[in-house]
Amino acid sequence: MSPETGGGRSAQLKHTGLRHGWTTGACATAATTAAYTALLTGDFPDPVTITLPKGQTPAFALASEALSGGEAMAGIVKDAGDDPDVTHGALVRATVRLLPPGSGVVFRAGPGVGTVTRPGLPLDVGEPAINPVPRQMMRDHVALVAGRHGGSGDVEITVSVDHGEEIARSTWNPRLGILGGLSILGTTGIVVPYSCSAWIDSIRRGVDVARAAGRTHVAGCTGSTSERTVMSVYGLPEDALLDMGDFAGAVLKYVRRHPVDRLTICGGFAKLSKLAAGHLDLHSARSQVDKAFLADLARAGGADEELAAEVSTANTGLAALQLCRAAGVPLGDLVAAEARDQALGVLRGAPVTVDVICIDRAGTVVGRSSPRPGGALE
Repeated sequence: MSPETGGGRSAQLKHTGLRHGWTTGACATAATTAAYTALLTGDFPDPVTITLPKGQTPAFALASEALSGGEAMAGIVKDAGDDPDVTHGALVRATVRLLPPGSGVVFRAGPGVGTVTRPGLPLDVGEPAINPVPRQMMRDHVALVAGRHGGSGDVEITVSVDHGEEIARSTWNPRLGILGGLSILGTTGIVVPYSCSAWIDSIRRGVDVARAAGRTHVAGCTGSTSERTVMSVYGLPEDALLDMGDFAGAVLKYVRRHPVDRLTICGGFAKLSKLAAGHLDLHSARSQVDKAFLADLARAGGADEELAAEVSTANTGLAALQLCRAAGVPLGDLVAAEARDQALGVLRGAPVTVDVICIDRAGTVVGRSSPRPGGALE
């Protein structure tokens, strides 16, 4: 299938004409790679090339470097492409210090990088806010550099972001209990730019391509992790995958006018809890996880008042889910079913069967609805 007629996430990005950028996690990985290389060889690679989780090999120019004794620092300016990212232009630094053999890789939060102070995030309380995928990227590149230049791979990595604490005030970090700065994020290393009009147009094009290819089952996914989950569960081809991002309403309204037999919606539990509560734009700036709504669902699923109260005050949607799972309350399934019914309401009786899959950050299915045909709620 040619790029002009192809479907899926990469075709949507090409169709928008928008330039992608790099995550803070990719920048921190590149800075770590350059700093550790300098520690072992005396020279900073500039530009420094890394390998992202999907195999891309971008090169990053160094904006700053310093080598002294048993530690080295490299800094990279984040380029978010055409995405209106608050961290665009931020200087991400990694300072790498040699540790005794057997110490492994230790992560520290430097100035401008936050520390986790509340449960419900994919990191333990007290940990630097460097998310799991960036941590693994940095570990992998430390191992590569060690193997190439004869190091042990035992290092301390301190990640910092110039003015990060100030920038973080424009994010949800303070409300989530991530204090002192930004989070180091990214699951693919790439920032996908979301211009509302361009991306919604690309969603429509994705539906058209899938229908033209004879696909009777398509999936609206919030990102690359949910795409992998849907492919694993249903074996759908790339041109049946719609990268809807935060624009659930755009998928539903276009499919209402251009029906397919089956629509699966797959995404993170917190995002899909917003759909379950009736929000069609899932962006954090325009809708929030409603803990009172989750508490009501938990009650409907058998939670007692004590548990419902805990859910209503949970730090994050994930924390609420974990509380319910520990108590045997199927909050994930309840959110998936409610999100499915909200989707069917938007479809207004169109002949489309809908199911919803909720996942956690690792892509594990934490909630799933049964399929329900359009018109079943009438």
